[in-house]
Amino acid sequence: MTRTTRTTRPSRTNRPSRTSRRRRDDGITTAEYAVGTAAGAGLAGLLYKLLSGGFGDRLLKTLFDHVLGLLGIG
Repeated sequence: MTRTTRTTRPSRTNRPSRTSRRRRDDGITTAEYAVGTAAGAGLAGLLYKLLSGGFGDRLLKTLFDHVLGLLGIG
């Protein structure tokens, strides 16, 4: 008579299941999107305020003059 050995699967009692881990992270992802959106909107507002005034005009003029000087055109 031949003897067969059975392999047993490791116990999963100490690990949370995949579905419970996924459910636990859902709120974090939403919060990260909200923070990223708020930061992007704040940066866009700051850039608009800087570039729409006199500082932005001087900055763009200096930048274009520098690039044209590097190219030998200006």
